[in-house]
Amino acid sequence: MKTPAQVIADIERRLTNNWHLDVAGSKDSFPHSFPLGRPTKADLNANFTAFYDRIVEWQDWAQATETALTFENRSVKGTIQPVPTHLTVDSIDHAVEMVAGEWPDRLRRGRTRLATLRRCYPHLADHGRALRLLDRYSPVDYDLTLTVADWYLEDPTRATAGVTPRQVPLPGVHAKWLQIRTAGVLALTGLDTLGLLPRHPARIHFTYLDPDHRGAGRRWHDSATVGDSFEPAYQPTVVVISENKDTAIHFPPLAGGIAVEGDGFGGRTAAAFPWLARARRLLYWGDIDAHGYEILNGYRADGLPVASILMGPATYKAYEPYGTNMDKNNVPLRPGTAKSLPHLTDAERAVYETLLDLVNSGHRRIEQERIPLNVAHATVIASEHA
Repeated sequence: MKTPAQVIADIERRLTNNWHLDVAGSKDSFPHSFPLGRPTKADLNANFTAFYDRIVEWQDWAQATETALTFENRSVKGTIQPVPTHLTVDSIDHAVEMVAGEWPDRLRRGRTRLATLRRCYPHLADHGRALRLLDRYSPVDYDLTLTVADWYLEDPTRATAGVTPRQVPLPGVHAKWLQIRTAGVLALTGLDTLGLLPRHPARIHFTYLDPDHRGAGRRWHDSATVGDSFEPAYQPTVVVISENKDTAIHFPPLAGGIAVEGDGFGGRTAAAFPWLARARRLLYWGDIDAHGYEILNGYRADGLPVASILMGPATYKAYEPYGTNMDKNNVPLRPGTAKSLPHLTDAERAVYETLLDLVNSGHRRIEQERIPLNVAHATVIASEHA
C-alpha cells in the first residue's frame, strides 16, 4: 500500500501533465481517484499490524486534507476489515492545495494569464498550449513576449522581412532572448514563422599538428563550415577532438595530426566533414565529468566512432586530487542518476557512474587542462599500437 507521500507524487504528476488543459477548460483531470495499491490476501494475513497502522495513517491524513477515501472489505484472518483502495481528489484547486510548493502561485498565474490571452488574442485557438509555453516566463519576459507578439500582429508582413533575431527593432529584445521564446510568440500570433534568418551554419576550428607541414611555413590554424566545399591542407591520419579550446590550439606536434576544438558541438557536426570522419584514428578527449561522458556518448550516437583518451578509471584515480566539485559556471556538482548512455565502454561507464554516485567522496570533475599536454601527446602516440 502506498504512503501519502507517494500519492502526493502521483497527484503532482497528473497536475504537471494536465494543469494547463484544466485551466484552459479543454480537459477535466479532476475529480480523479488515485489507487493506493492493493495488498494480497497473503500479505494482509502475514503483516496486518503494519497494514493497520498504514490504514490509520490514511484515515487521519484524509481527514486532515478533507479528502475522500474509497474502502474495500477484505477478509483478514477470518474477520472483515475495511481497507482503503483509492483517494479521490475532487478538483484542481484541491490537488494544488495538497501538493503545495510552487503550485498555488503557478495556478494563480495561469488563470491570470489566461484572462489576458482571451481578452487580447481572441484568435488564439489553443489556450492550453499557450499557457504551457508561457508558464515559466518571468513577469518581465512574459510582458515582453506580448509586446513582440503585438508588434508582429500590428503588421504581419514583418514576418516576411527576413531579418536576424538581433535586427528586430524592439527595446529589450536581443537575439538569444527571441530565439528561446520564438515558440511563445508564434503561439500568440498564430503565425507559422517569424521570418527570421537562420543562424549561421555550424563550423569547426582546428589546428594542424604535422611538424613537416608547420616546418614548411604553412598555416597552423584553420576552420571549416558545414556545407562548404573544403579540404584541409592534408588528410589527417589522426584527429584529436579536444573539448577545451586551449588544449586543441596548444597540442604538441603530431605526424599527420589535426586537433579539433570540440567547443560543445556534437558528433553530427564533425561527421559532416568527410575528411575528418575518414581519419584512420578518431580520438575524443574531454573533461572527466558527467557532461563529458554524455558528449562522448553523443559523438558515437551521431555515427562518429571516436575512441576516448584519458577518460578511464586509471586517469580518474591519478588526477582526482586535482579535480573540483564546481561546474564550468561555478555551480556545485551534485550526485545524480546515471543516464543509459549505451555507447560508453564499460571502463568509461564505471567512471561516469562514480562521478554521479551519492557515496563518492572524490571530486566530481577533472578539467582536461589539469592533465599535462605531454601526457596526452604520449597517450595519442601509444594509441597507434593499442
